[in-house]
Amino acid sequence: MSQNYLDQLAEMVHSLRWGDVPESAQIAAKNVVLDTIGAILAGSQLSENAAFAQLAAKLGGKGPASLFGHSTQVPALFAALVNATAGVALEVDEGNRLGGGHPSVHVTPGAIAVAEELGLGGTEVLMSIIVGYEVVSRIGTGTSVRAEIHSHGTWGTIGSAAATARLMGFDEANTRRALNLSMSMSPANTWTPCLEGATIRNLYPGRSSFHGIMAAHLVECGFSSIEDGPQDLYGGILGEGFDSESVVRGLGEPGKYRIEQNYFKLHACCLYNHPVLDAVQALQEREGFVAGQVSQVQVVTPPIATSMTDPAPKNMLAAKFSIPFAVASALVLGKTDVGAFRLEQLANPQVLEMAQKVKLIADDAMSFRRYDYPTARASITLDNGRVIEESVIAQRGDAENPISQRALEEKFTALSYDVLGKDRTFRVLDIVRRLDRLSNVRDLTNLLIAT
Repeated sequence: MSQNYLDQLAEMVHSLRWGDVPESAQIAAKNVVLDTIGAILAGSQLSENAAFAQLAAKLGGKGPASLFGHSTQVPALFAALVNATAGVALEVDEGNRLGGGHPSVHVTPGAIAVAEELGLGGTEVLMSIIVGYEVVSRIGTGTSVRAEIHSHGTWGTIGSAAATARLMGFDEANTRRALNLSMSMSPANTWTPCLEGATIRNLYPGRSSFHGIMAAHLVECGFSSIEDGPQDLYGGILGEGFDSESVVRGLGEPGKYRIEQNYFKLHACCLYNHPVLDAVQALQEREGFVAGQVSQVQVVTPPIATSMTDPAPKNMLAAKFSIPFAVASALVLGKTDVGAFRLEQLANPQVLEMAQKVKLIADDAMSFRRYDYPTARASITLDNGRVIEESVIAQRGDAENPISQRALEEKFTALSYDVLGKDRTFRVLDIVRRLDRLSNVRDLTNLLIAT
């Protein structure tokens, strides 16, 4: 009898060895860790996340795991909760088009926290992140999620559970149990908090990290799970269907590791903005027009993105989920970085006027899981009546349209510099480059806490 897909995942989580991982995936894992740390550090400075860190210290007490950007150390459960929440707050965390969502911010904070708690080294951390990332992305591939469900808050828990099971040395049977338990703890959320800019949305990966770690501990406590957690959850509740065969298709094959098929964000906003912004910026660079010459912008986008239409968002998070506002920022400000979505820009009259000129149209054939068809098309009508157009299939930063190692490190530096300063920023860069040779992950995390 052939192996069940959950058995195959559990075997991979338990058995995969560093020497079996292709060098390309090893490098990709280090880059994902670096990018995620940068996102956490930058997000840690927001007022609600600073207060959340204080709350974690109060509720969790003293522990061995670091709150990045803060001076406090807490138990791993609480460090994962706070760090993952901070990591998504500015919408600069990486993601994966093949499985949807943002695997690393659900997996990496918890993996680092658990490794700190257990006193493990860099190779163990990297392996746990690789297998956790693989699991969460592949579960996403198998799921046809309901249109109203925001995938960011659904299947991340199983990735955190996989990483924790690996770090805790579980055998295959207990690893499978942890995966199934985590599915019964998976949260469900709609897109509404994103569109309204309710920052409770930022807790999604925090909860995933927390619950994934808890699932592994519940295995130790003797809790039992249902037989097939993903099928139970995504086969009819959160999803329109669940295809278990697609979950393990290509599993373990060279070049198929999901962590090297990811994307890095070069715009500080929801992914659905990215191909649109790339198209607009390409037109600006090629045609040399200025914002004052634009009379209308028409954006063709996947159907799900047509809800992201608010031209006058009321807060930073809502602005990151507004295609008209993001396009207007690109045209008027010439930038789409973290600063473009700060509170002071939300009242910029030129940006708001431009946002009113942006109209969205759905194309049912567009999907971020396709690489054979555009994910966005931008048509700009200038004041002389001329119409210029540009289409994008793979946005900049995607594995199919990669950026240089230097560009990725410059992004990390920009996110981390104000928190760590020059010396520690470059020391972190150096350590992550050789993370597989680190005997104790605390040599890294000691650089990530406030002094």
